Amino acid sequence: MIICANKMEYPLRSQGQRVQKQVMVNTEKERASLLFMQALISRGSVDAVSHHMASHPQYLESFLRSQHYILHMDGPLPLPCRHYIAIMAAARHHCSYLVSLHSAHFLRVGGDPVWLQGLEAAPPKLRLLDHINKVLAHQPWLVACSHIQTLLKTGEQCWSLAELVQAVVLLAHCHSLCSFVFGSAADGGGVCDLSPLPKSPNGTPPPPAASCPCDVANGNANVPDAAQRRALDSSCEMVFLKERIQKSQEEREKREERLLHAHTIQQTELEEDEEAAVYLAEPSRFISDPDFCYQEFTRRHEDHFQVFRVQDYSWEDHGFSLVNRLYSDIGHLLDDRFRSVAALPSSHSPDLKRAIWNHIHCVLGIRYDDYDYGEVNQLLESDMQLYIKAVACFPDDTKDPVCPLPWAPLKPSERIHVNLLIMEARLQAELLYALRAITQYMIA
Repeated sequence: MIICANKMEYPLRSQGQRVQKQVMVNTEKERASLLFMQALISRGSVDAVSHHMASHPQYLESFLRSQHYILHMDGPLPLPCRHYIAIMAAARHHCSYLVSLHSAHFLRVGGDPVWLQGLEAAPPKLRLLDHINKVLAHQPWLVACSHIQTLLKTGEQCWSLAELVQAVVLLAHCHSLCSFVFGSAADGGGVCDLSPLPKSPNGTPPPPAASCPCDVANGNANVPDAAQRRALDSSCEMVFLKERIQKSQEEREKREERLLHAHTIQQTELEEDEEAAVYLAEPSRFISDPDFCYQEFTRRHEDHFQVFRVQDYSWEDHGFSLVNRLYSDIGHLLDDRFRSVAALPSSHSPDLKRAIWNHIHCVLGIRYDDYDYGEVNQLLESDMQLYIKAVACFPDDTKDPVCPLPWAPLKPSERIHVNLLIMEARLQAELLYALRAITQYMIA
């Protein structure tokens, strides 16, 4: 009897575990679906980035919360300036997708269309950010106290400390997001966008672009509907999500019909002008010194550029408290992102995730004295190291087919997980350099 009882115990326990796992899977799908519904209601579309992050809804929630706070909630910078700074950041990596996205938002919140003619058309105060923008994007170890001093002491065009901190967070956020956009496209899945295609000045869609995934990531989202549906299925892994999105779109169309009489011809013409302006917003217009790019941070530089040691200045002990004090609550939101990406369920071991994170910091000049960097070579193959470095340091070059994602056997969600690690590690690295320079300015 005892033997029989024991024999029955294991299948029952296994069945219970399967049921519990299924409940967790359903909960995650519902959570991702809810996030998409909220995006549809607030923006009228689900952007490409959210599509790819949807396989990790627990992270997506923290990402959307922080991004919404940075771009839309209380802060020292006016809304148009925030989106223009995002345009400047995305342009450093020639990310047409993000440049177009923020150009549209820039106009919708009342931004001056003239600014979209190029960096020279922007106010002098915003142009002053150009230097720290390019340095943070390509060689963050060059950020120095003198750069902060220049921005904070420039007469009528000077930045306040609170404004500068928000601007730095925006720059780092968008730089790292470029890595995710290009990295996700380089894995063969391609980043697609369900938002309406931009129109040319005569009101017709622009001519079809090359249909490779990298062109889609660059904002040329002229992809057949069937391809969009396949991308949604693979990234979300939820069959029922399309039905909910369709239902939400139908409800939105009904609301728009009821509000149709409230729109004037002038508003319609304004929207058409906005779409034309966005279509003409080329990344190269917002870049100065295009030859400035990533360079190796190697031991031969140590005499001039000291290695950034986390033991001397870390996010947990220094960066978090400073940014949270100068830009209320953003420290908590960013910290939640770092914790969320580290806690994501994955087939990767904690050692492998730590190796990816520390490898990215290492190529950006940041080192941990208590970490054995021999683990990087043990856990990451050379092709993987090259891919991670490319996505983290010069993501716009990953559109070149010579830099494919080297782990085809992994599930799409696992590939996205690694790209999320790359994005968040890069974000934290840029913040550490910028916040350390601000700290040095404050105590000088």
